[in-house]
Amino acid sequence: RMFSGYKPKSDVKDSYKILELEEGCSLDDVRNSYRSLAKKYHPDSVSGTADAAAFMRVEEAYRAVLSDVAAQQQPRVNDEEEEEEEQFKRKSLQHRHYLSFEGVGIGTPSQREKQYMQFRVDRATEQVLEYRQQRLGGSCAGSDLLRAKDVRESKKVKITQAVERLVEDLIQESMAKGDFDNLSGKGKPLQKFSDCPHVDPMTHNLNRILIDNGYQPEWILLQKEIRETIKQLRKNVVASRRKLGEPMTPSEQERWDWICEQFMEDIRKLNKRVDNFNLVVPILSRQMVHFSPEKEIVRAQKAYKALREEAPRLDRKESKGEDSKRFGWKSSLVKWLSL
Repeated sequence: RMFSGYKPKSDVKDSYKILELEEGCSLDDVRNSYRSLAKKYHPDSVSGTADAAAFMRVEEAYRAVLSDVAAQQQPRVNDEEEEEEEQFKRKSLQHRHYLSFEGVGIGTPSQREKQYMQFRVDRATEQVLEYRQQRLGGSCAGSDLLRAKDVRESKKVKITQAVERLVEDLIQESMAKGDFDNLSGKGKPLQKFSDCPHVDPMTHNLNRILIDNGYQPEWILLQKEIRETIKQLRKNVVASRRKLGEPMTPSEQERWDWICEQFMEDIRKLNKRVDNFNLVVPILSRQMVHFSPEKEIVRAQKAYKALREEAPRLDRKESKGEDSKRFGWKSSLVKWLSL
């Protein structure tokens, strides 16, 4: 670096003599001679022949001889470099060409990659614009259509801004008239987060709007539908059993067996809906278990027996009520006569 811009004053022949070389030597000879002399005369060397002035002369001679030999061997060196480059290309891995980035960018590989990605984006944008212009029927027609589209978009923006200004002017005018002075809850804090103060304002407002309009999550609707379905199935099977009566004839027994099979099939279908519910429910503790068809049939039998036991009691109560209604007017007449 120190001698990069330095111009040697001595002649090239004297430089060869200083390096103890002859004209026509190779680059390797020049380098080897310079190394040996540098070790001999370098000021930092521990040898007794160290001399700063002699090292400067050796440095000047080396640069002059190196440039002379390089100028003489330039065509041959270029040919050798091309051959070496071709050999390297043949021997290099196939993925090496991806690291070239088409010659775009400077700096480290990561920096060059970022610059290359931006270059690709710009190039793709230009290609899209050119394609659009060609598709619109030429540069003139395409530019006119694009200009017209830009004018329409600008008008939309102006209209939007005009509406916003009009609304703002109306709000300011109403405030000046005092239309907002008698609002309910004036001077009181807004009850935005009465349930949970840690909820995001946007999420809270959206949830409140959905709830006010009757929105319910999917898993709540599924749960409600499953409960209503199982309730209706239990009611239907008990009603079917009551219609058959007691004791059942062979034909009624066959009818009851068919009803039980249909009931079990409905329970299996309901269990599939329970599986769908368990997949969407957000809380693990709210998941539901499958309904057992056998247990549901036993439950229907117990419900039917309970209804049979309660039937006589209800009949006796109804008969007592009718008797009291029938003889009530006679007792009231006797009381009136006694009075």
